Formats: sequence, structure tokens, C-alpha cells
Amino acid sequence: MREMISMIVVLTALTAISGGLLAAVKTGTEVKIEEQVLKFQKAPAIEEIFPDAANDPIMERFNLQAGDSLVQIFPAKMADGSQAVAFETKGKGGYGGDVGLMVGIKLDNDQIVAARVTTHAETPGLGARAKDDPTFVSQFTDKPLDANLALKSDNGSIDAMSGATITSRAVTLAAIQAQNLYKNLKPEILKQMP
Repeated sequence: MREMISMIVVLTALTAISGGLLAAVKTGTEVKIEEQVLKFQKAPAIEEIFPDAANDPIMERFNLQAGDSLVQIFPAKMADGSQAVAFETKGKGGYGGDVGLMVGIKLDNDQIVAARVTTHAETPGLGARAKDDPTFVSQFTDKPLDANLALKSDNGSIDAMSGATITSRAVTLAAIQAQNLYKNLKPEILKQMP
């Protein structure tokens, strides 16, 4: 009986120490991870969406609450003087998991400026083309936000990538999520714009 109690005490102590160490590592690396995600995933997409921005959307970013999560908003002043924002959504159900999509939207006419895939775990040469080949995501460019952004096979306006229908559907789901998120957040975005 003593041996069992001794084992329980030792295991409890080891578990507490391990949990404390993991929490400390998470806290210590959280900021660094966020910086790396911004630098290597979000920033390249924003630079492609807003190549001629008169400001620095990354430096002027702000967060808005959307339900249970925070959404990072990247405001841009376009070359023609109009304003736009970009933010990332995640499309569920990709072949390898969620697919991240950065969508840029003009504030004056609620039209998509451009979209770029930021993250994925899709099959190289097939689903990975959503990020590597801009032809697929260029279909979102200049679409009004009231357009049906689903795949044509789902009665929408977007052609699927050949051999990568699952990934294509995940990207369109992220675009539809961006439509809904923008509609809900637009009043707050307008208040926060610099």
C-alpha cells in the first residue's frame, strides 16, 4: 500500500513539474511564434494583395472581436485614394486540414481586391497549387461581396482546381466565411480605420 501511495505522489509531482514547464515554454514562445506567422505567412500575402498601398498595412493592423476569436485587420490606403482591409479566415475541410485565406476588400464598394492562400497542409503538386499558383485564387479578384463564392459544382461562380476539389472547396469556404465576417465587422472596421 505504501508503495502505491509513494508512486502516486511521485507521479503527481512529475506531472505538476512537466505541466509547469510546458506552460512556461508556451508563454515564452507565444510572442515569437506570432511574429514569425506575421512575417512569413501573412505579410507576403498582404504585400501581394496591396502591392501599391500608400501606407504599411502590417504596422497599422488592429484587432477586432468576432465571436470567440480576435481577427487581425490590415488597413490599406490604395493608390487611387480608396481604403481597403485584409484579414485571414480558415476554410475547414481541406485534404490536409484547414486552409488559410487572406482576403482584401475595398471599403467603398465592398469588392474583393484579391485573395491569397496563407497556410495549408495540402498535397504537393495538387492542393498546394492553391498557394503556389495564383491562377485559382485570382478568380476572387474584383468579385463583389454579394457574389456566390462557392464552387461551380456547388452552384457558385468559382472553378475548382483540376485534381484538387477538396482543397478548392476549403478555399471557397474560407472566402464565404470572409464575406460573412466582413458584413458583421464592417461598422467596427470603419470606426477603427486610421
